[in-house]
Amino acid sequence: MGFAVMSLTDAAAGRVRSIVENAGGDAKGIRLSIKKGGCAGMEYAVDLVTEANARDDLIEHQGAKVWVAPEAVLYLLGTQMDFEVTALRSGFTFRNPNQTSACGCGESVELKPADLAALAAEGNPVVRAN
Repeated sequence: MGFAVMSLTDAAAGRVRSIVENAGGDAKGIRLSIKKGGCAGMEYAVDLVTEANARDDLIEHQGAKVWVAPEAVLYLLGTQMDFEVTALRSGFTFRNPNQTSACGCGESVELKPADLAALAAEGNPVVRAN
């Protein structure tokens, strides 16, 4: 058994497909990583993928492809990626069980690595067969 790193909502998958279609050329999907920054210490980083990295985990939903950087996996286990549009902003949002806090501006977060033993013991739905 292995762990599915994260999931995408239908809205997130639709936005990823739209990004790829609008980018044209060799665009295949997006890559999600974590970088140090912001007042809470970490930020989600989303980049266009034109060539897949064999070390990344691939998440697919409704034809959308999201690659997850290996160094981000432990911070993203169990995360649901969504896309929302509000009166003030539009963008990807993350429901991340590993988030311990966030800054007031909403751009940075504090994350802790996932507890793999706890996930397995709970029979967590992020567990899947390989």
